[in-house]
Amino acid sequence: CHQISTQLNTYGRFWSGITPNLFLSRGNVASNRSLLLSKGITCVVNATIELPNFNWPHVEYVKVPLADMPHSPLSLYFDSIADKIHSVGRKRGAVLVHCAAGVSRSASLCLAYLMKYHRVSLAEAHAWVKARRPVIRPNGGFWRQLIDYERKLFGRNSVKMVQTPYGVIPDVYERERRNLAPYWGL
Repeated sequence: CHQISTQLNTYGRFWSGITPNLFLSRGNVASNRSLLLSKGITCVVNATIELPNFNWPHVEYVKVPLADMPHSPLSLYFDSIADKIHSVGRKRGAVLVHCAAGVSRSASLCLAYLMKYHRVSLAEAHAWVKARRPVIRPNGGFWRQLIDYERKLFGRNSVKMVQTPYGVIPDVYERERRNLAPYWGL
């Protein structure tokens, strides 16, 4: 029992509950069967090319075999993964979405799900997930795909890409930077 609670504390830093039936993590969490069982995970979405599925009994695996590169077509998976998360939740299961670090690919898939099934804007979805997993930072190409997906879903956008001294970034990062500037002495 002590070993499991120690593992939960160790993995807790890498494991984030997004909704009651959706969890976001880095890849090493998916290798811990007792942790998956403790959270009631019945489906694992592996959004990597670099990590294998662990194929634990009684866990369904879905592979999204893409690199964390701006040109990777992650949007091809937005609907199917959102539908899978929703379907598993309706059956009282839970989904773990992971990539290598739990920062870009998996976070983007969670944002798409929240927009589609919770009917929130991309800005609201980002704020929700970031509050639960502060390290998320989809790459610029995934942001562009999410912005296109939001327009497809709602006919408008809550996030846009903007030019900054640091390059083209989503305006949510620019707003964060401006809000933190007084603390950074900028």
